[in-house]
Amino acid sequence: MPQATFDPSSKWLLEEHGRAILYLAGLRSVLSCKARKAEVVQPRKLPDGILEVQFTKTQSGLVLVEVATYPEERVVTQIADDIRLVRQARGVLPEALVIVLQEKGSYRVPDRVEAVSEMGWTTERLSWKVIEVWNLDANELLEAPDVGIIPWVPLARYDGSPEVLLQRCRDRIDREGGRQRANLLAVTQVFSKIKYDRPNWLDILGGSRAMIESPLIQEIVAESRRDQSVKSILRFLEKRFKIVRPTVSAGLQQVKDPERLDRLTDAAALCKDMAAFEEALQAELPAPQPASTRGRRKTRKPAE
Repeated sequence: MPQATFDPSSKWLLEEHGRAILYLAGLRSVLSCKARKAEVVQPRKLPDGILEVQFTKTQSGLVLVEVATYPEERVVTQIADDIRLVRQARGVLPEALVIVLQEKGSYRVPDRVEAVSEMGWTTERLSWKVIEVWNLDANELLEAPDVGIIPWVPLARYDGSPEVLLQRCRDRIDREGGRQRANLLAVTQVFSKIKYDRPNWLDILGGSRAMIESPLIQEIVAESRRDQSVKSILRFLEKRFKIVRPTVSAGLQQVKDPERLDRLTDAAALCKDMAAFEEALQAELPAPQPASTRGRRKTRKPAE
């Protein structure tokens, strides 16, 4: 499965199974856990997830989560930037957690960083918790109360056969996955492929059929195709007319329907000038929301 599916899959786990993330970090019991919007500032590289956690009756806070496939130096910059962004946007210093999935080489992500200004007047120290999933016990994770822990299990330490481990993951998902069964099987495959990239092993988790049946993977694929269509239209216009106004790019981002994007692709090829394309784009933009509902958003209640 393309690596492009990894980031959306990890974000889905953060949104739907935040308690499982906290279990990885050693928190075995919390009163509540809700995913919050990670887009804390203007569009840029954003945190993978922010969890609003009620640790005890009197203690609550935000847990910032960054998931890295491998231990790389850039992870330090990313988590430090994430901490600063959340503190600036939310006015609180979050608990910060880095989850590294697979070891690679000798480098390990440190759990702190210190920066000193040129004159030495200013010092900044930041620290966070680092979890190396390959050092966790797969057998212990398999017994965790939240079935959302299962996608992480194939990456944990296990002394037995990979086929046996993946079958145990499949059995747990089949028993407890419920309405999320298809997505859990697909996400477990995405994670498993990092370590066990053999088709016959991944078939234990449903193989390509499970990926096709997963609403999450379908959504990821559709979004990827839409993004590619938008990029193609913009490239076509830039080649023909040299300059494309930002409003055109912003307008294309609002068009979600594949048929509308197909018509805009044709318009990009056939229009006599940019004004003609902008007219075609306006015709394909979604209708404005009524004033009574403008500003409201449909939200999915995160799993607690």
